[in-house]
Amino acid sequence: MPSPATLFRLLSEFIVLLLGALLILLALTRPIGLPGRPVALVILGVVLIYWGVRAVMRPGLEAERLQTRIRAGSLVLVGLLVLGVRFLPLRHAGLLLGIAGAVLVVRGLAGGVLLARRP
Repeated sequence: MPSPATLFRLLSEFIVLLLGALLILLALTRPIGLPGRPVALVILGVVLIYWGVRAVMRPGLEAERLQTRIRAGSLVLVGLLVLGVRFLPLRHAGLLLGIAGAVLVVRGLAGGVLLARRP
């Protein structure tokens, strides 16, 4: 029987998977534009990158190292893609949003599989 902490992490990975699917759906069905305050995208991108780097630097159990690297790498990658939405031409915004969604879907699937395989 999995512990409550493992079930909570599994639920968190499922929520990340759903968020990624939502981003992909938005990228495919709606035109993407810049928000009224584009500096918010820069702040969000920087915060996501910081959060990912901080997660990798934090000491943790060796058994959970792969999961930590997957989580941190996905945060950094999504942060870079969010920054790209602000600084690249607007015609690429839908593609960048779709790629960010795909990264989150893969993270959710990989995290769920790793958590389910854990004894």
